[in-house]
Amino acid sequence: MGVSTTSPEEGIAVVTVDVPPVNALPVQGWYDLAAAVRGAGSDPGVRCVVLTATGRGFNAGADIKEMQRTEGYTALVGTNRGCYEAFAAVYDCEVPVVAAVQGFCVGGGIGLVGNADSIVASDDATFGLPELDRGALGAATHLARLVPQHLMRTLYYTSRTVTAYELHRHGSVWRVVPRERLHAAAMELAREIAAKDGLLIRLAKASINGIDPVDVRRSYRFEQGFTFEANLSGVSDRYREAFVSSRSSKPSQLSEPSEPPDPSKGGSR
Repeated sequence: MGVSTTSPEEGIAVVTVDVPPVNALPVQGWYDLAAAVRGAGSDPGVRCVVLTATGRGFNAGADIKEMQRTEGYTALVGTNRGCYEAFAAVYDCEVPVVAAVQGFCVGGGIGLVGNADSIVASDDATFGLPELDRGALGAATHLARLVPQHLMRTLYYTSRTVTAYELHRHGSVWRVVPRERLHAAAMELAREIAAKDGLLIRLAKASINGIDPVDVRRSYRFEQGFTFEANLSGVSDRYREAFVSSRSSKPSQLSEPSEPPDPSKGGSR
């Protein structure tokens, strides 16, 4: 369990998150993920990184229970810094990062996939930011990389989710496949990228980051300031405590959206 890195094929590194029950990462988990992605990208033999996860969902964000059982703001500050490091590690990875997303991808998961270079998703994948319902703010920077501006705002204000099919229509998800085909589809794309020259692919990544209209690191850090303000006001703690209390009888459901939408019907939640 935790974060691991494997090299299944020449030129490809696979970074896997395995933090049961729902891949809600504690403070150290975010730092471990950042170190793994940076390490994989700095390996001169790697030309593409696949970011994946085990279990029912890709990522359920931060471990809210850890925040609530920790005195003071230590866990909150640690989570904010850890998320910042993990999101930046994906964005700054020296080679392209392909995110392979299954099930729920919420909160911090949006920060990861929003900073990835390409996304392959299973047909049961859903994406969203329940931050306002958890007494938090942040990652609008990354959601804005997945959907148009007005849709981002609506999703943010309502805490609704969208399906992989909807993101595919917006062009942010490369392919949507059955869950059993997810790994193969991600590896297929990674293999095509990894076939390029190692120096050229690194130059391509650096040049594309250099022309980004938004500095995702600075933009996200700006958002985090409002998270601290919400916490100092006391409102965040009330929402987190209510969330933890509502889930105490169902720990396996922590941070997971209640009912994945029917992909055939479309529409956001």
